[in-house]
Amino acid sequence: MIEAVWPYLPFIFGLALTGAFAGLTAGLLGVGGGVVTVPALSYVLTLLGYDQSIVMHVAVATSLAVIVPTGWRSALAHNARGAVDHKVLRLWGPPIVLTSLAGGLMAGWFSSDALRIIFGATALLIALNIVMPAQQALMGRLSASPLAHRISAAVIGYISSLMGIGGGSLSVPTLTAFGSPIHTAVGTSSALGVMLALPGMIGFIISGWFAVGTPPFSLGFVNLPAFALVGLIASLLAPVGAALAHRLPGRGLKFVFAAYLIIIGARMLWTSIFG
Repeated sequence: MIEAVWPYLPFIFGLALTGAFAGLTAGLLGVGGGVVTVPALSYVLTLLGYDQSIVMHVAVATSLAVIVPTGWRSALAHNARGAVDHKVLRLWGPPIVLTSLAGGLMAGWFSSDALRIIFGATALLIALNIVMPAQQALMGRLSASPLAHRISAAVIGYISSLMGIGGGSLSVPTLTAFGSPIHTAVGTSSALGVMLALPGMIGFIISGWFAVGTPPFSLGFVNLPAFALVGLIASLLAPVGAALAHRLPGRGLKFVFAAYLIIIGARMLWTSIFG
């Protein structure tokens, strides 16, 4: 029995570390942990020798599945502190659900490099919205426009589902620029991440239903063993990250998030351009 499990111990250990970091990140910054989960899963699946043409699809789809319990636990923790804006949920929810489902269904139409360039450039631009008052003022004038909110939600839902992230990398700075306090933006983003990840995951299950070469015990492009291990650990540690977020000053958390976006955005652009 031990001999049979031994070759998979590095894979299991890697998934456990991925789940721990993803959960802490989800609660602390309101992101679903996909920016950690997707590259980690694609790497371990590559090491195990799975088809390169479907490795990213499996990683993205499984990441979205992981975000559902992680985001749910994080959202409950933030909601208990009154940091979830239910008015924003009602306004943003419908377009996020529709466009994230569309993204999951259409994921196979895009190359990985194209998705990295789109997200990398967008992440850098949104980081500027945090640190440049002029851009914040411009978006602040649109905060009363329901149409501006719905368009923002639709774009975030579509891009995020294609990248396997919960949307916090995009929704937190957008909500902040629209005038939400940083802690409320983080908490609301956690709830939005669930509304985004669930339909996105369903789209990937449908689009990968007849895919060849997926790992054992996969439902479409969603790998169930990876989902179970990473999702369990991440969901347990998401409330720890949420508690830590509420101990940090709002201004400090805002600039931590900006630095986080710059690093992730630059890394994605570098990978897509230079390999």
